[in-house]
This record gives sequence, C-alpha cells and structure tokens, in this order.
Amino acid sequence: MNENKVKKSISRRTFLKLFGGGALITAAVMTGCRKSTDTQAAEEYRRQVEPPKGKMTYRINPKTNEKVSLLGYGMMRLPVEGGGASGRDNKAPIDQEMVNRLVDYAMDHGVNYFDTSPAYCQGMSERATGIALSRHKRSDYFVATKLSNSNEETWGRKESMEMYRNSMKELQVDYIDYYLLHGIGMGGMEALEGRYIDNGMLDFLVEERKAGRIRNLGFSYHGDIEVFDYLLSQHDKYKWDFVQIELNYLDWDYANEINDRNTDARYLYGELKKRGIPAVIMEPLLGGRLSNVPQFIANDLKQRNPEKSVASWAFRYAGTPKGVLTVLSGMTYMEHLKDNLLSYCPIVPLNAKEMEYLHKDIAERMVNMQTIPCNDCKYCMPCPYGVDIPGIFVHYNKCKNDGTLPFTKKTNDEDKKTYIKLRRNYLIGLDRTVPRMRQADHCIGCGHCEPHCPQNIHIPEELHKISDFVEALKQNKA
Repeated sequence: MNENKVKKSISRRTFLKLFGGGALITAAVMTGCRKSTDTQAAEEYRRQVEPPKGKMTYRINPKTNEKVSLLGYGMMRLPVEGGGASGRDNKAPIDQEMVNRLVDYAMDHGVNYFDTSPAYCQGMSERATGIALSRHKRSDYFVATKLSNSNEETWGRKESMEMYRNSMKELQVDYIDYYLLHGIGMGGMEALEGRYIDNGMLDFLVEERKAGRIRNLGFSYHGDIEVFDYLLSQHDKYKWDFVQIELNYLDWDYANEINDRNTDARYLYGELKKRGIPAVIMEPLLGGRLSNVPQFIANDLKQRNPEKSVASWAFRYAGTPKGVLTVLSGMTYMEHLKDNLLSYCPIVPLNAKEMEYLHKDIAERMVNMQTIPCNDCKYCMPCPYGVDIPGIFVHYNKCKNDGTLPFTKKTNDEDKKTYIKLRRNYLIGLDRTVPRMRQADHCIGCGHCEPHCPQNIHIPEELHKISDFVEALKQNKA
C-alpha cells in the first residue's frame, strides 16, 4: 500500500545550509534532557524523507541462495486499537488494518523477512501476521516463528506438537521458512532437555525439515552459555541453518559486564562465524535504549552525522558484519519503519574508525552510567502482585541517563536547591508513570519474574534497591 508522499520537504542542501554540517546540535548540552531546536529540526527532516524503493540491501542465505532483506520485521510489538503497542500489560485488540498497512509498506520497500511467535502480543501475533502476509504471494516473503513452549505445562510432546501445528494454521501456510527453538539458555540445560530433547521435539523438527515443512531450522539464544555451546557442539548432527542472537554495540564487549549472566556478542557471533552459520540479529536497539541514549551522547552522534537518526547508528552497526543474514526490529509505528528503511535502503556499512568510536567511546560511556539492563520487553509480566516491573526500571533508567537522579552529596545551598527539585521531579514522575499500588515497594521477592527475563536481571534485588531509594527520598534521607 503506497503512502501519500509529503508535499513539502526540506532538501538535503537546504537542511545543511540552514543548520550546518559539522556544528549541528551542540547547544543541547546546555538544555538538560530537553531536545535542542537543531535536534528537533534534524528529526523533522528525517521524518519527511521517503525511503527509496528498490534499494534494500539483501544478504544471501548460503543454504538456499535466497535473498533475505537485511531489515527483518519483528512482529512482537504490533499496534493496537486506540494506540500503543500490544504487550503483556496492554491487552487491547490488535489494529489489523494498521498491521496490514505496515506490512504492505515494508514489502513495497523490499522487506521480505517477518518474525513472530505464539507468545507475542497476547498470543495474537501469528494470527495478525498471517492475515497481513496472506494478502501477498507466498513466494514474496519469508516467515519465521518459534516453538515457544517456555512454560512447563507446554513441555509435553502433545502440547508442543499442538503449538507447532497451530503456527501453520494461524500463519495460513503449509511450510515455515525459518523455525526456531525459542529462547534456549533460559532455564539452563534442564529446560533445554525438557522442552526439546526428552519429548523428542528436536528430532521431530529435524524430520519436518527433511519433509520440507520447515525450510530452515535454528534457535534463539538468551542466558546460559552452556546451552549455546552445547547446541553448537551438535552442529554436525543438527546442521543448524541459522541462529538468532542479541548483537549491538553495547553488548559486543559489555553484555557480561552489565550483567554477569549474559554473554558478549563478540563471542556469540565469533562462534557462529567459525562454523559458517548465518546470524539473525535481535535487539539491535536494546529495546529502544540505543535510540533513547542520554542527550550528551545523542549530541555527539548527531554532530558526526546530522542527517541520520541516533537509531541509525545502531542499525548500521548490527547490519555491517557479513555473517548477519537479517536484523530484526519490532516496528509499531510507520515512522519507525521509515527510519529503519532509510538505514538499510541501502546500508552504508560502518568503517573501522566508526566501529572503534562506538566500541570505545559511546559504549564505554553508557556502561559507566550503570543503568539497569531492562529492554522493556515485558517478558517478566504480569507480576502476581501487580508490580509494574518494566515501568519502574524505565523511569529509573531515564532519570539516570538524563542526569536527573537526586544525588546524595549536598555540599552547599545550590546543591540543596537542586536536590529538592530533582527529588520532587523523580517522585512525581514515578507516580505519573507507575500507579502507587504497582511500585517497587509491593515486590515480595517471590522470584516469579526472574526466570522469564532475557537479560537475566536479578529483578527482585533491583526492585528492592529502588524501593529503598524511593523510601529514602520520601523521608528526605537520600
């Protein structure tokens, strides 16, 4: 479906004439967390640029020789009626008309890889994806879905088989292009054996591949590195066609430093490259954290390339390695889709100097800020006690990134005035973001959430720290 093109747009030449090439956006440092006028102008310019057609970058699947679009559509955060994205705490019906428009626009601009799961969007993602894709020729797209039998009640062969069969039904297909064991590593070897080995499902899926009902078989990885290493050690037996990993410029060298239960992307990608296994990339933006970086970092990125969005740096980074088959992005809104298309139609790979800049400058600065590595995926939800876990973490991280957390050291009257303002803003902002009955002080430490976190965050521990911090603020002790 074609979008109406913007009638009036700022040309590149006019844009640079108005705002300058190298000195753009320097004033934002002085404005705290507010966007500068130049930043807003840059974003407005990018919103008005229509992605070109016929320019998508493709990578070749070495097994099938098929061309796969470098931008893959993640059908995890689909738009819902009334606005917003579907999630575990947003149960509004999916806006199918908008999903159709997004899929049509993506395909019209070269996207041909669509990734879903029975677990996404309250279990409605596969159906919505199937409705949208079935309006197109089957040969024009690749669909990926997963055996998402993460709950123990679905580990049985019967339940897992029903999930697999139902995916075909919901997607309205008689074969699946890319099928994954979902989230291996979460729960360790015990979960791997219970979900896929002991019930015979992995052997069954290998046979389904032989029969042609699965064209490519792989797995997505989070968590215990022992499971990742074990499955790769079995590559001669299972002949993995692809593996889905988290890769971005923060996780390349610092995933383990941010959380000692995670694994650096440098290792994951390196192990796949050694075996010639294509990598499908998830979390190129870390759940949006690399598009909503602290303002001083955004200023730095913008000065280096005024016409490109902050997010485009992360997408170019994820798409630069040659072993990457496609990079997934969960795009709820048309502006997200257009911006990502601009990054990959075609991609301008990062050079060695730019890679070094992201690794040694931007990533190091972000790691030193010590935020909670929450991607707002909401896998931890719902909490049995009603705690809004991602909402609490997102508010804390935003204030941490913006430098607006109330500080403890008050050495003079000016510091005290600033502290009073920051303290008030934090508490009011928290109440506006998270209802009182869903805040961190209602966590009882049951641990129900922790096994579901792809980032392996010690969730109860972090919630209790924030609860103590908030209580100290309320008592004026922080």
